[in-house]
Amino acid sequence: MNKTQWIPIVCLRVIAMASTFVATVVMITSHDSAKVLGMTFQAKYNNSPTLRYFVVVSIIATIYSFGALFVPPKKLGRHVLVLDLIVMSFLISSFSAAVGIGQLGKEGNSHAGWIPICGQVPKFCHHVTASLIAGFVAVIIYFLLVLYNLNNVLSLVAFKA
Repeated sequence: MNKTQWIPIVCLRVIAMASTFVATVVMITSHDSAKVLGMTFQAKYNNSPTLRYFVVVSIIATIYSFGALFVPPKKLGRHVLVLDLIVMSFLISSFSAAVGIGQLGKEGNSHAGWIPICGQVPKFCHHVTASLIAGFVAVIIYFLLVLYNLNNVLSLVAFKA
């Protein structure tokens, strides 16, 4: 793999690492409290297993992206492609689960009797939303990274429009 093929991979990895890191930091710092019927309750990311899953996967993706920057592309290109696919799959699953919980927190579920909480803890909801946006950016960047790596590993010819 020559240098012109390696530079976009490094750029995509750095962007992916930054977006997963931002998603992690913003989600970890999301907390708010509200008084309802005289009782104070706290909303934190670690109250929900799906948000914890999102944080753990984002941390793993950040560490993997950092480590993959130092892997020589000529020797381990196929292995990195497989690991990129695995990381992307975990990012998609954790993002999807977190979006489901976020939507439930924002809109509630009248059929199940769950009320929305974002009216009581708006700071928490804004942090979760920002974290999910960064997570979505990471999913898109990993998708592009997998496509680019697949093109390089299989030596496919890019379509010319």
